[in-house]
Amino acid sequence: MKLNFADFASFIAVARHKSFRAAGDELGLSPSAISHAVKQLEQRLKIRLFNRTTRSVSLTEAGNNLYERLRPAFDEINTMLDEVNCFRETPLGTLKINAFRVAARLVLMPLVAGFTRQYPDIKVEIATEDRLVDIVQQEYDAGIRLSTTVEKDMIAVPIGPAMKLVVVATPDYFDRHPAPAHPRELVNHQCVVVRFPSGRPYHWEFEGPEGKLEIIPAGNIILDDMDSGLEAVLCGAGVSYLYEQQVRPWLESGQLVSVLEEWLPEPERWQLYYPNRQYMTCGLRAFVDYIKSPSSII
Repeated sequence: MKLNFADFASFIAVARHKSFRAAGDELGLSPSAISHAVKQLEQRLKIRLFNRTTRSVSLTEAGNNLYERLRPAFDEINTMLDEVNCFRETPLGTLKINAFRVAARLVLMPLVAGFTRQYPDIKVEIATEDRLVDIVQQEYDAGIRLSTTVEKDMIAVPIGPAMKLVVVATPDYFDRHPAPAHPRELVNHQCVVVRFPSGRPYHWEFEGPEGKLEIIPAGNIILDDMDSGLEAVLCGAGVSYLYEQQVRPWLESGQLVSVLEEWLPEPERWQLYYPNRQYMTCGLRAFVDYIKSPSSII
């Protein structure tokens, strides 16, 4: 029986994702084409590799044994091909990044736009979510989070400009509720609360003559997204703690007012982080070099 590399590509992709659709997305083929390729391989091997139902796909014992034996070889081949790819004048491939939602919009998008102009053959896939994910297990090349949430065994590179947090509300809101002169006075205000996917509200941090101060905001609007928080504030719902870059147009137009300026913490930069390993994909290496270059300044 003579089989080649291509005969196993669909099998490896389905085994990795436990999905014919996801395997098709990876290989640029339809789910039906992937299913047909797997069926042909099973017929040639005369053994069933997957258990299939209308809702799930799982490996049989034989399929799992074959996958565990083939996966290291496929990973090594893909690594070698990517190393060769780096010698191309314009590298190609896919770069997968998982990013905090507001960071993706304010920091990552302008960089990706410039990066893809410089590297038109590299496709960038971005997943936005505010929960912490294992980028290795989820098969992302890199993630973007604040330094306080990046694991110590990761390599982190600052990305984009420093981001300043501000406390804002509409002038009309402050006409009805006098602006706070001290962070502790926020207890007298309706705060638009943003919480993490874990359910814990985002704590508002301040620094002043009394040192560092942390306020747990309270309000009757609780959201899981900072952009939604901005919309609520613009509607006059209350006060919120948002990024200055996020609200700058409305501050400049006078639609929003910033308070407690003397209590705001130092601006912080987002971090692009990736596994601390010897080999980097060509796309990730190109992106790291790009964000370090003067041409990436936004």
